[in-house]
Amino acid sequence: METEFDLNLRQGLPPHLRVLADKFPRTTWQGHPNFSQLTAFWLDRHVMFRQVLTKLVDDTQLHLDGKSGPRYGAELSRYTGFFLDQLHSHHGIEDHHYFPQFKPLDARVARAFDLLDGDHHALDGHLHHLAEATNAVLRALQSGQPSRDSAAQLLACQEGFTRFLDRHLCDEEEVIVPLVLEYAPDIG
Repeated sequence: METEFDLNLRQGLPPHLRVLADKFPRTTWQGHPNFSQLTAFWLDRHVMFRQVLTKLVDDTQLHLDGKSGPRYGAELSRYTGFFLDQLHSHHGIEDHHYFPQFKPLDARVARAFDLLDGDHHALDGHLHHLAEATNAVLRALQSGQPSRDSAAQLLACQEGFTRFLDRHLCDEEEVIVPLVLEYAPDIG
């Protein structure tokens, strides 16, 4: 994979893929006539992913600080399961429904969809690692054994995932929303 496309290394969209993102800065999106309710819903899903992951990180930090309540394990299981399921479904819909409709709209940013596809594959590995790290904490909690080491590993996993997911979501938003604003595609 090209370094500029590598989710683990990049700092944003490569400059040659920012042609529409530069034309439509984030601050102008919601006021644009082509900004639809579907686009707002899609962006709200991204906000929700960030919020759930922030909650998971905060709760695990509280657990490590000895300040979590008795529901930490149940909430960790519920919220992580929800997060993993929803993110996996969200990426599936993008990969199989929306991205194929968006890619042909503008040849200047068509390679951005290779970048986003690569992100989804890279994030699959991170999702698997997050599930494993969560299950390690849950096993420790259920067995009554100290969970400090596994919780510390989980926190590191959650924080790393937060960075990767935010990079992906920001870049994805800067590809998709400007395409919607420029071309007002009829997607359904």
